[in-house]
Amino acid sequence: MYKILVVDDAGFMRKMVQSHLLKAGYNTFIEAEDGQRAVTLYQENNPDLVIMDITMPNMDGIEALRRIKQINPNAKVVMCSAMGQESMVMEAIKLGALDFIVKPFKPERIIQTVGKILPIQ
Repeated sequence: MYKILVVDDAGFMRKMVQSHLLKAGYNTFIEAEDGQRAVTLYQENNPDLVIMDITMPNMDGIEALRRIKQINPNAKVVMCSAMGQESMVMEAIKLGALDFIVKPFKPERIIQTVGKILPIQ
């Protein structure tokens, strides 16, 4: 089964992403509340996918993406952003993010994006 690291400073957002993915058949999740913890958990768990917010305290998603890509250049990362963060999204794509999901997002968009990267087995 796939391991998915869900990173967002809002606990309800982490739970919402996991809830939608559970319904789609994914079931192994790791949670982080900021980029700094995400980098640590990435090193410890080597997840198959990271779904990460851009705007967070301590370390934002852009810096966390940069560090995760230094650990593993092949890391699969999808960024989440609010409307109006287009320049940050473009920077994330340049750094190697595979895709992005704009908040507030629809459940189908999360499932579709993850399914392209990690097809249900």
